[in-house]
Amino acid sequence: MKTIGNVIWIVFGGFVIAIEYVFGSIALMITIIGIPFGIQSLKLAELALWPFGKKIKNNGATSGCLSLVMNIIWFFVGGLPIILTHLLFGLLFYITIIGIPFGHQHFKLMRLAISPFGKEVVSR
Repeated sequence: MKTIGNVIWIVFGGFVIAIEYVFGSIALMITIIGIPFGIQSLKLAELALWPFGKKIKNNGATSGCLSLVMNIIWFFVGGLPIILTHLLFGLLFYITIIGIPFGHQHFKLMRLAISPFGKEVVSR
């Protein structure tokens, strides 16, 4: 079932979202300062490409003060527009019964976009 959901997701916009995250990542990685943020954008691209069957897990080994500071910078520099976009699309998908699983995936992407540092994407 998750394979069918992923194929439908890719056809109806998931591929475009993933490509946008990859281009954003490349733009961030041009500077040395932007490399950590580009890596987090690639994490979002991975989840945006194949979201069904994956979950977000806290990575206890890398969470700490630096992750908190980087998440705060991420939130104000680029995370807020991403969060609002996924919130809007999630709410739009939740209007229809058929779109509820896809709205759930947008909310999953939104949770990762709120604080990507200190989190990892794992398969279920």
